Amino acid sequence: MNSRRNFLTSAALLSAGLLVSPALLARDKGYNKKYIGLQLYTVRDAMAKDPAGTLARLAEMGYNSLEGATYTGSQKFYGMTPQAFAALLKQNGLIMPSSHYRLGEEQMNGAPAMGTMLHEWDRAVDDAAAAGVKYMVCAYLSEAERGNLDHYKYVADQLHKAGERCQKAGIQLCYHNHDFEFVAQNGKLPYDLLLATDPKLVKMELDLYWATKAGHDPLTLFKQHPGRFPLWHVKDMNKAAPHSFTEVGNGSIDFKKIFAHANEAGLQYFFVEQDITPGSPFDSAAKSLAYIKKNLV
Repeated sequence: MNSRRNFLTSAALLSAGLLVSPALLARDKGYNKKYIGLQLYTVRDAMAKDPAGTLARLAEMGYNSLEGATYTGSQKFYGMTPQAFAALLKQNGLIMPSSHYRLGEEQMNGAPAMGTMLHEWDRAVDDAAAAGVKYMVCAYLSEAERGNLDHYKYVADQLHKAGERCQKAGIQLCYHNHDFEFVAQNGKLPYDLLLATDPKLVKMELDLYWATKAGHDPLTLFKQHPGRFPLWHVKDMNKAAPHSFTEVGNGSIDFKKIFAHANEAGLQYFFVEQDITPGSPFDSAAKSLAYIKKNLV
């Protein structure tokens, strides 16, 4: 990964007395191409029934990095303590550098949702650290949690607070987009309000599908906010049925072009995600993996 060239370049700059920001140096290192990740929401039914068997199957397929999708409510990772889940990952040669969480403003069964940014976040952060998680991601805002621009400012404030707690544990908070954040209100995009947060406390997991669906070019976002996108969701858009999901490489999104700007984005880990599959989610995950190995890493 050009590590020697980057090292010599950095050393030359420092010896010349030039001031180089830590963020820029971090971006220059690039991401580790050996990690090919899967968001476990893709295989959510299998994880609910047999998490151990599912993890073993994913590892055998060739995935070595995962992103969690269930912690809210149970305050466990797929029914396991953080320590037990971390041990199961290690047993299969897997890492889980990132996991999804909720804001927690929406109640579950009439009660506050625990393990969310608004309820028992301290425990969620401690459990994430115990499981080896490096990135805690606000995954989704329900319709009740969106509202007007003032409410998005409230969400931004909560991201700041949650990010400060994560930072104390050596964890980075991120926000994962869909398309509704790109719907203008009074001439302003809610996503821009979220991007206005402190970049040290709140970074972004860019869902390439949803950003593209909303009519926004990921490359423009990278240029405007370099280093802000350490995590990506890699999912493709069906050519035959626009705006439906398909396997990576089987649709209309130009991933080769996007991956060429990985360093500018600040990419560290990416995760394949396919919310809906035509058949077995394992078959779709395998097709995406084959394309990525051949064309992107």
